[in-house]
Amino acid sequence: MPHKKGQQEVTTHKPTGLLLLTSLSKHQTSSTASFPEPIECTKFRTLSRYPDSPTTPDPTPAQRTRPHHNEAHKGPTIIEEISNGWDKERDGKQLPERSEDSRATPAHKVLSLCQCCKAVLRSHHHLPEHPTLAQRLKYYFTCPPHGKVGDCLMWLVIGFAIWGSLIALTGDSALPGGNLFSLVVLYVLAVVVGAAASLADLPPLLGSLLVGILYRSIPGINILARNIDRSWATALKTLPLIIILTRAGLGLDAVALKTLSFTVLRLSLLPVLVESATTSIASKFFLDLPWGWSLMLGFIVGAVSPAVVVPGLLKLSMEGYGVEKGIPTLVIAAASVDNVLAISGASIMLGVIFSEGSLVWTILKSPAQMFLGVIYGIACGLLCWILPYHEKMNRATYKFILVFCLGALGVLGSREVGLASAGPLSILTLAFVAGMGWRRPGCEDPEVSVYYRMVWNVFEPMLYALIGAEIDVASIDTGTVGWGLLTLLLGLTLRVTTSFLVVMGASFTIWERLFIAIAWLPKATVQAAIGSQALDYVREHQGDAVDVTRGQQVVTIAVLSILATAPIGAAIIKITGPRFLEKKIVVNPEANV
Repeated sequence: MPHKKGQQEVTTHKPTGLLLLTSLSKHQTSSTASFPEPIECTKFRTLSRYPDSPTTPDPTPAQRTRPHHNEAHKGPTIIEEISNGWDKERDGKQLPERSEDSRATPAHKVLSLCQCCKAVLRSHHHLPEHPTLAQRLKYYFTCPPHGKVGDCLMWLVIGFAIWGSLIALTGDSALPGGNLFSLVVLYVLAVVVGAAASLADLPPLLGSLLVGILYRSIPGINILARNIDRSWATALKTLPLIIILTRAGLGLDAVALKTLSFTVLRLSLLPVLVESATTSIASKFFLDLPWGWSLMLGFIVGAVSPAVVVPGLLKLSMEGYGVEKGIPTLVIAAASVDNVLAISGASIMLGVIFSEGSLVWTILKSPAQMFLGVIYGIACGLLCWILPYHEKMNRATYKFILVFCLGALGVLGSREVGLASAGPLSILTLAFVAGMGWRRPGCEDPEVSVYYRMVWNVFEPMLYALIGAEIDVASIDTGTVGWGLLTLLLGLTLRVTTSFLVVMGASFTIWERLFIAIAWLPKATVQAAIGSQALDYVREHQGDAVDVTRGQQVVTIAVLSILATAPIGAAIIKITGPRFLEKKIVVNPEANV
């Protein structure tokens, strides 16, 4: 049955109505055989939105013919065109306007959410040329994460992933109260506080060392320090020692040592020997240590720290200070020899202290250990001349792995067979001989040193945190601290004086000689690496309480030497360098053109 439609009289100014009437008029000539005859409606209603406009003439029955089916959907109908805001059921009554909330469709909500997201997008925020602190902070926290915030988020995700993996592998050991959990927390705190110390122009190792001390001393937190397995702590301190010894051996260039002046040899040998002797004598009388322990302590605290000295000198060198006379090169070259001598002396005295057997064997054991360590180092070093072979891809990576593994075998294996003093000498000899072969034409691979520096940066925070965790402030002996500081003061005074005197023969001014003497002051690396070796040995072999006390005294003085000299030395190098050293004047070649 056909649907009845009422005829409507439409009044409009819009061209759409005219276009629709034109469209309807075109149907007058078309055949209507296929469409039923519309039913005429005698009643009309006027729904005019514009009452003052002229009305449109009434359509004829032919004009009211239903449109062709191909044109039925080409546009809105007249009723649809005028029905926006009008009620088609009631005569001439306009519906009230809908509120903004009533018109909020899901699409509008999505668009509003997108507008909110744009407020935190980095692409919609640009820093001005001179941004304020608030503008910087706002920019740092825009998305996607970037800069320091992005790095922190990345390491946070990596840390949670590693922690979850450790829990899956080790169970309770990675949960709070376990060994791995305590070590991870200590390492993370050491890295964070070390980074904060570097922002304050302090050595990062100082922050890591303080973290270890507080980790052991603060009530409540020290429970985590007590949960650390001593065997794990000893192993984690051994790995940085291997890295330090290898870097020291690789840094010794035989050709350069031959060509260097006698001043370098005097600077690298005499100050460390004078300080070691002074510290040994003072500790013997002030701390009542046996001669073996006193001599070992003297060599431990007698070494200078490349970790503090080298960064400061490299910065001065890049700025041109002291470059003309080669002062940064002089101090850096002498630091390697200084460390080798101190580590060798401390290792030999460690073997003498804990040697067992007859007096003859005790006297002969130390030279025998030195000889075996040197033989092992030479043999393995010569092996590194031919392995990996010359055409090997990624040769530098395999060199790094080979030397590291052979060095670890030398240290750990010598301890296992009771020849602990041979280990450090074997690594130093191995790295020195291997470096000689790697400096031949066509065999240079500077990436090896880069790899060792990267690995050292990873293990450095853990080393200083663990050595600091050996110090419990609540149970520390105040007499050890007081006499230890006096011992250090005497040793450092004679060291600075000796360093000032040994460079007098060179063409340095008095201010340059004073700077060299001061730069030869900081301590950190060797003290952290070998300061607890005696204490670890006593605990591992279940020594008596007296040796444990002596080991703790040695560790305490080693830590005091770091705390007293590392920040002061770094600050003095930074302050006195531009004042005491001459700056190289770079002549512009275009100035005379």
